[in-house]
Amino acid sequence: MIRAFATPAFLILALLGAGCQTPPSAPPPLAPLVARFYLETKPGDAGVPVTLPQSGLTITVAPKPVLVEYDIVNAEIAQVELGRCLLVQVSPAAARDLYRLTVSAMGRRLLLAVNDQFVGARPIDAALAEGVVFIFLEMPDDQLPELVARLKLTSANLAAAAHEARKP
Repeated sequence: MIRAFATPAFLILALLGAGCQTPPSAPPPLAPLVARFYLETKPGDAGVPVTLPQSGLTITVAPKPVLVEYDIVNAEIAQVELGRCLLVQVSPAAARDLYRLTVSAMGRRLLLAVNDQFVGARPIDAALAEGVVFIFLEMPDDQLPELVARLKLTSANLAAAAHEARKP
C-alpha cells in the first residue's frame, strides 16, 4: 500500500522540483565596437604617432579618420594565403571615397583602430576599388570571432538608427 502512494508522490515531487530550477543564464550581450580607419601621413607631414601593440611599429597617421563606423556595412573573418584576417566591407559611398584615397596614397598604410586602440595596418599597394579592406590584426586569431560579431552588431545598430531617423 505504501509503495502504491510512494511512486506517484515521488514522480510528482521530481517534476515539481525540475520546474523550479532557474534557466541557464544567457551570455551577456555584446558591446558595440567603434572601428575607424586612419591613413599614414606623407613623410614630413604633421600627424599623430601611433604604436601597434605586437610589432611595436610606430606610424604617424592623419588625426582625422578616413573611414568611420558609419561607413562599415559588414565584417567577416577571411582566410587568405598568409592566414586569417579581418575583411571589412564599406558602403558604396565610402567605397568610392576609399578608391580615390588609395589611388593617391600608394605606398602608405591604412591603419585600423577599434575603440581608439590601433590593432592593424595594411599597406596600400593597389587602389581598393571594391569597397573591401583585408587587414591583418595584431591580436590572437581566437579573438577575431568576437571582434567580427561586435562589428556586425555595431553596423546593424547604426543602420537601424539611421533607418528610424529617416521615418517621418
